Amino acid sequence: MLSPLLIIPILGAIAIILYPQPKASRAIATIFSILSFGWSIYLLAQLDLSIGTLQFREFYPWIEPLGLNYSLAVDGISLPLIALNSFLTPIALYTNRSNLERSRLHDSLILFINAGIAGALMAQNLLFFIIFYELELIPFYLLISIWGGEKRGYAATKFLLYTAASGLFVIAGFLGITFLSGSPSFEISELNIDNLELIPQLILLTALLLGFGIKTPLVPLHTWMPDTYVEASPSTAILLGGIFAKLGTYGLLRFGLQLLPTAWNTVAQGLAIIGTVSVIYGAMSAIAQRDIKRMVAYSSIGHMGYILVAAAAGTELSVLGAIAQMLAHGLILALLFFLVGIVERTTGTRDLDVLNGLMNPIRGLPLTSALLILAGMASAGIPGLVGFAAEFIVFQGSFATFPIATLLCILSSGLTAVYFVILINRTCFGKLDNSRAYYSRVTFDEQFPALLMTAIVLFLGIQPNWLFRWMEPTTNEIVARVQSPAIVKIADYKDVAFVPISYE
Repeated sequence: MLSPLLIIPILGAIAIILYPQPKASRAIATIFSILSFGWSIYLLAQLDLSIGTLQFREFYPWIEPLGLNYSLAVDGISLPLIALNSFLTPIALYTNRSNLERSRLHDSLILFINAGIAGALMAQNLLFFIIFYELELIPFYLLISIWGGEKRGYAATKFLLYTAASGLFVIAGFLGITFLSGSPSFEISELNIDNLELIPQLILLTALLLGFGIKTPLVPLHTWMPDTYVEASPSTAILLGGIFAKLGTYGLLRFGLQLLPTAWNTVAQGLAIIGTVSVIYGAMSAIAQRDIKRMVAYSSIGHMGYILVAAAAGTELSVLGAIAQMLAHGLILALLFFLVGIVERTTGTRDLDVLNGLMNPIRGLPLTSALLILAGMASAGIPGLVGFAAEFIVFQGSFATFPIATLLCILSSGLTAVYFVILINRTCFGKLDNSRAYYSRVTFDEQFPALLMTAIVLFLGIQPNWLFRWMEPTTNEIVARVQSPAIVKIADYKDVAFVPISYE
């Protein structure tokens, strides 16, 4: 059931490499990516929502002396992220220009990234996870260094060094967990962490926090991200912000909260502080930017901070909100990067001091501007859009445990509205510069992916149960297993934090 999510994109990449016609590469890649997306939707339809445990398990012994096995499974956390990964892949392919140089290499790399991210989200063996976790680094490095902007060499090298360091920290943490627990293999189901003392758990958790914190990224481990997002092409930025960074938050939940709950609860308050600082720093930095792509990149830091605060709270509702925020943010950020790519390609600039009047119905980009306004509203958490649904659950679930941190995050969400108002006011409104505003028309076909993503943002905002229903059984199961006295002590607030709610 799960192997096709690996096999389909890899076969597509091989077909592109073997087929000699470069012009057909995007069509081949799109067909295979749509097949992969269709299979992920089929798996979502088959997921048993009455249980929160792992499903569709696949296990084959591989290198037994190393404890490495072909071990796959999914649950309500990983499968929705796999569907997001499979959805954004054809979007990224569609973003490519028809005359893109070395298109066969470009499209095959995107399919390899799709397989690598899906494998990491499905892996139930720690070594198997590491293989996929590191697999997509080289394809992303090549995408940035070959098809990036003027400073692509610097950005690609910085990206590779930081993410390689992320992998080293994660490997160190995984080796420590396996050896200290006395597990005969790297299978997650065979790990016995209960016998570990608190100090070793804290050391191991620190390694994982550093590794996954770089990937997320969280302050102060974020410095690779703005340069990388800005220099990456629109298609690469969609994958970087939409799904690649979510491997960091997924790792924090899956291997930090779930494997080391005692250590996690010990440092939960510190994690909430780091998350709050990330939220405030990301918002303030975004306000100071004049490059709209860099502004969107910094906004991502703040939204990832919400996820850390919710994960640190460790309640059923906050963990549900953290996963929902991962999905909502990935979709909204992909939409923003897609629209920014259209603006840059059409106007030749991303400078807020130059852009204005794009809402002009005759000589501007009216549809693109309208979609940009809606995407900004979704990112700012305006009710009726998916960003609000996710953030509301994050704040409601986290408040009982960390009221001050949650209030600061709520106030910082107002700063999100500030920088998006700046972006929209400068780019969409005002008068067009008559000496510059001779823009080519943006066709409906070019904007179709943005319309599709916008429709999903609207639908999930109006019907958030379609977002939460897949994840709630798994989050309840995880929190029930890892809950400790540090969390139980807030029982006085259980009406706020733990009571099941209706999302209808």
